[in-house]
Amino acid sequence: MLLGPSLALSAVLFVLGVAGVLIRRNAIVVFMCVELMLNAVNLTFIALAQLHGVSGQIMVFFVMTVAAAEAAVGLAIILAIFRHTQSVDLTHINLLRG
Repeated sequence: MLLGPSLALSAVLFVLGVAGVLIRRNAIVVFMCVELMLNAVNLTFIALAQLHGVSGQIMVFFVMTVAAAEAAVGLAIILAIFRHTQSVDLTHINLLRG
């Protein structure tokens, strides 16, 4: 089986996610880029499961569980920040000031 295309796609998705986190200032876009990075890791686990057996697929379920919890908590935090500041722009958010 060829792992090259799957791992290359995973690397491209992960780099796009990192670039989005570093460049963008919108909290929703940053949140989606983090999810993109988690999905790139899932793709890597699935691709490598062809070589190492079922353990890669089991790890995908753990990553999916963490991603689901992160989605629920992250969206709740973003919603709370939006209600407080009326913006999701990360440059204007400073919760330490009263």
